Amino acid sequence: MPRARDLRTAPRRRRAGKPAAPADGDHDGLLGRVGAALRERRRAVGFTRRDLAGRSGVSERFIARIEAGDGNVSLRRLADLTRALDLPLLTLLAAPPGAAGPRIALVGLRGSGKSTLGRRLARRLRLPFVELDALIEEAAGLPLAQLFEIHGERYFRRLEREVLARFIGAGGPAVIAAGGGLVTDPETWALLRAGCVTVWLSAEPEDHYARVLAQGDRRPMAGQADAMAGLKALLAARRPLYAQADLTLDTSRTPLADAVRDLAARLPATRLPTARRRPGA
Repeated sequence: MPRARDLRTAPRRRRAGKPAAPADGDHDGLLGRVGAALRERRRAVGFTRRDLAGRSGVSERFIARIEAGDGNVSLRRLADLTRALDLPLLTLLAAPPGAAGPRIALVGLRGSGKSTLGRRLARRLRLPFVELDALIEEAAGLPLAQLFEIHGERYFRRLEREVLARFIGAGGPAVIAAGGGLVTDPETWALLRAGCVTVWLSAEPEDHYARVLAQGDRRPMAGQADAMAGLKALLAARRPLYAQADLTLDTSRTPLADAVRDLAARLPATRLPTARRRPGA
């Protein structure tokens, strides 16, 4: 018969169906949350564990342990995994998996229809509508024009990234209108793409120009002899970045009501928030 000490120290078998306890040192569930977030991201982009192992250099067996919340992964290895998944490390650590409802982020140049279409889409989907620029102004306590004038673009881009990270970390569903230049900051653009379904609202340069003027904004022509040429050059430079979005919607050729209906119908087929899994994943 085993001694009393042996009975006290013998490991207990876990009952079938009962979740495993957090790993040592993971009393707040961080490793479990990180593992679940990595698993969901891997499935969302269509990778098997073998695919991810080949791209990251982390063994398939260790990836399985990490996804199960049983691997105390180093920051270096975690960075290898998030890089392979095109997932900013900040997003992985900030947002509990599964907490975020559908988040749709609209990108494009000024005059693409982000605010107008975004509000209508939000009403149709019964989601809050958020303008990222408004959140930035609130955080800075300054209008955007003064923010740029006083602190410059570098400060603005850093604040934009911090505000976006906090918003995504909060995990709330929303339709988000992003600033036109957000895509020029690689880290912020990656953060938005990792945390949202991204939609490029594409339009012809003439439509961009006319819509901004119709809003009473004369800045597109201020101090420029050929503002249209400048707009076309800007659109050409950013087009490859905007094209990285999950979806593209041409707002020049589609009436607003039809565009909202078309976009709402296409959203369930995208990779987020509902992941499409490959066989063997």
